[in-house]
Amino acid sequence: MTWDEMWALMGPATQETFQMVGVSAVFTVLLGLPLGVLLVLTDKGGLLANRAVNKGIGFVVNLARSAPFIILMIALGSFTRWLVGTSIGWQAATVPLTIGAIPFFARLVETSVREVDRGLVEAVQSMGGSTWTIVRKTLLPEALPGIVASITTTVITLIGYSAMAGVVGGGGLGTLAVNYGYQRFETAFMWVIVAELVLIVTAVQLIGDFAVRRLAHRGRTGGRTRLFGRGPAGPAAPADPDAPAERDQDLVAS
Repeated sequence: MTWDEMWALMGPATQETFQMVGVSAVFTVLLGLPLGVLLVLTDKGGLLANRAVNKGIGFVVNLARSAPFIILMIALGSFTRWLVGTSIGWQAATVPLTIGAIPFFARLVETSVREVDRGLVEAVQSMGGSTWTIVRKTLLPEALPGIVASITTTVITLIGYSAMAGVVGGGGLGTLAVNYGYQRFETAFMWVIVAELVLIVTAVQLIGDFAVRRLAHRGRTGGRTRLFGRGPAGPAAPADPDAPAERDQDLVAS
């Protein structure tokens, strides 16, 4: 196989991989984020402490995490066909990718949210802040660097899963590697695909690390949590003992 033939095949396959991972990542974050927060809220000592609910959610999450992705894809074949009308191609692969990644991401979110200073939560709660206010203005903003790091890890995991999806016709670079690198013994083509996946993963990791550093820096300097640009001008963190109370007052302000 010539290089021109390789590039002609890799273009559409790369686009399918990006679509597969992108769609799966969006739905994973939308569904996994509240699930991870709920695991914290319903745990013992949480704002919505409920042992039965917490154990039930934890059991489902652990059960879904324990299933190997290849087996999950096969097991969800009928559901995937009902949902998207087909069980092959990148559209079909997004279903098991999302279902497999949600519990993984939820546990990462749970870990990040648990690291938030309990004193901040208690301060906002003592001033009349509702559970929704505490989640929206304390837990999520304070845990944001960890959540972004969790998203980065999840996207990289999805890239690996998307390559495995090629074994059962999931499309993207994985299918290309199986059809040409394995079945047709195009070893050179296989290594080109591997190199591209490595570059994609490296780029995602670098972007994620940059975002985490920016968010962590904004948190330490007391500015708004933003990735780019400067937050509104204001004094540095005050040294007087009333400063924490003022910060907590801002958290519950509308």
